[in-house]
Amino acid sequence: MTHRSEAIERIKKLRDVINDYRYHYHVLDESIMSDAAADGLKHELAKLEEEYPDLITPDSPTQRVAGQALDKFEKVEHKYPMMSLTDVFNREEVEAWVERILKLSPSAKLEFFTDIKMDGLACSLIYEDGILATAVTRGDGKVGENVTANIRTIDNIPLKLRNSLGYESLLSGRTEVRGEIVIYKKDFNKLNEARRLSGEPEFANPRNLAAGTIRQLDPKLVAERRMHFLAYDMIRDNPEDVPTYSWAYEAIRHIGISANKNAQVHKSIDEVMDYVSTWEDKRRKLAFNTDGLVIKLNDRKLYSDLGVVGKTPRGAIAFKYAAEEAVTVVRDIVISIGRTGAATPVAVFDPVVVAGTTVKHASLHNADEIARKDIRIGDTVVIFKAGDIIPQVSKVLTDLRPDTSRRFDFEHELARQYPELEFIRPEGEAVYRVKGSSGPLILKRSLEHYASKSALDIDGLGEKNVDALVDAKLVKDIADLYKLSYEQLINLDRFAELSTNNLLNAIADKKHPSLAKFIYALGIRHVGAQTAVDLANTFKNLDNLGSAEYHTLMEVKGIGEIVAESILAWFADDDNLELLAKFRSLGVWPDDVKHVGGPLSGKSFVITGTLATMGRDLAAEKIRALGGTFQSAVAKGTTYLVMGEKAGQSKADKARALGTEVINEEQLLKML
Repeated sequence: MTHRSEAIERIKKLRDVINDYRYHYHVLDESIMSDAAADGLKHELAKLEEEYPDLITPDSPTQRVAGQALDKFEKVEHKYPMMSLTDVFNREEVEAWVERILKLSPSAKLEFFTDIKMDGLACSLIYEDGILATAVTRGDGKVGENVTANIRTIDNIPLKLRNSLGYESLLSGRTEVRGEIVIYKKDFNKLNEARRLSGEPEFANPRNLAAGTIRQLDPKLVAERRMHFLAYDMIRDNPEDVPTYSWAYEAIRHIGISANKNAQVHKSIDEVMDYVSTWEDKRRKLAFNTDGLVIKLNDRKLYSDLGVVGKTPRGAIAFKYAAEEAVTVVRDIVISIGRTGAATPVAVFDPVVVAGTTVKHASLHNADEIARKDIRIGDTVVIFKAGDIIPQVSKVLTDLRPDTSRRFDFEHELARQYPELEFIRPEGEAVYRVKGSSGPLILKRSLEHYASKSALDIDGLGEKNVDALVDAKLVKDIADLYKLSYEQLINLDRFAELSTNNLLNAIADKKHPSLAKFIYALGIRHVGAQTAVDLANTFKNLDNLGSAEYHTLMEVKGIGEIVAESILAWFADDDNLELLAKFRSLGVWPDDVKHVGGPLSGKSFVITGTLATMGRDLAAEKIRALGGTFQSAVAKGTTYLVMGEKAGQSKADKARALGTEVINEEQLLKML
């Protein structure tokens, strides 16, 4: 639950930003953010007001429909207000809507009418005795603008209604048809192509173009742009003339007006949600843009009887699909060092759904990009997916910025996050790199670490062989090890037939290592062998670790802020994600952790001196395999200090002072 003082401040800022967006969008026909981003802000505001209903004010964006009308056209008051709908984003919210209806009307037999929500300009056509009399934009829902002269230029709007058998009554008296004016995607693309060829700036999107065109004072300009009117409602002064929404659609078509042919009647929520699922992907093939569906009660009388709450009818909702853009808050900016030595900043933010998937971080590319967009920790930002794949920060909503925020100092953060490294920024480049490191050098060290005994223990892949593979350009990343062939190796100076086969077999044997060893082998900064074990035991598989959030990582024993940031940065780096995808494509993937624990679970060990029966790394591995923890130094809480040969007495004294039991190698072997 949000603290009240925080809610008051956040609500005020949200209202200011939304009101500013609405003014630009509805009054000036300018888009300062996408509809999806604005919807996210409105949804957040509605949730906060639901949590603190006493903070709702009459001027809140949730209590109004749209912005005020301009003075460019004659103002017309709507006889029946053009209301907006409450947005919902999942099945649970749809079911909650139905439950509210049934509380108000327990005996009602509900039938639902669903249609594609068109992304255009809402407009009302008023016919008097079958002749087009007036066309009015939505405006603020109560007062719109008379755009009749412009509407008359749209080919699919009849100036006279068609006389159709069974619908003759609609040609008498007042018949109001409501719908959306849209520009089809193919027509929009043609217009922009022509503007590109003539050197003119391109239009932003079809919706803004439709709105701007209809509100041009010169009807000749309107006639040059191909637009369509698609109806979604019909209103008669006698409500009984239009019994259901499905009847209205049939009547609209019969009297000669276009309406969406994909609308359907449903008997249950299951049918409605099937319709929702069907159109989630199919909508991209529609002629016009859409961001969701409209779900209504089909029975117009029940719809009317349920009335209005605030400025929205109880009988209808708008289901919004996963946004192409979304709004979230930057919680941290961590810097990832790629295998080329490049330092890449990564924004870590509250999880948000964008284009159907949950994203938690996005590359900020470089210091110049951060400075250009002035991205700061604590900022509310708009996230989008470039090519529906890579999450990126579109813009910062500076009006929601905390008063305590500070500009991100890239060089200071490099020094803080990597105190032992020195960075340079080559002249003419935007990227900081580790000084003295080149791509091949970092790759060689990464390969040596990957093959080391503490990691995957690949026999035959020592320093000399690693140098040979990299220098021959046979290996460009770690995953390339699994692509090596006999023909490639046998031609190298250091490889004979036996050594070639031995290395290839050793590599093949490590295609499915333990999760802990694979995590350690990846070389994630600050993640040692024991931390890798703790991560493996906590997350059970690599996908879970890769999608872990900051606070979840912080809950793992022994992991603090620095390690958590390092893990987040590694899994946010594009190069690393490509590497993991390559591993998977080659059939290389660590085994999931099936069981956690063992006879040494909860016990921690430190070894000092030399063991006679095994090396320290092997002893550590055996301890971990039985559920124990291996530590590099005695600390408060260490269970055992194992004294090997040539062990110093001072460590034993320190251990006893801390309450750690001192044992010898023989006692350790009995435990193992």
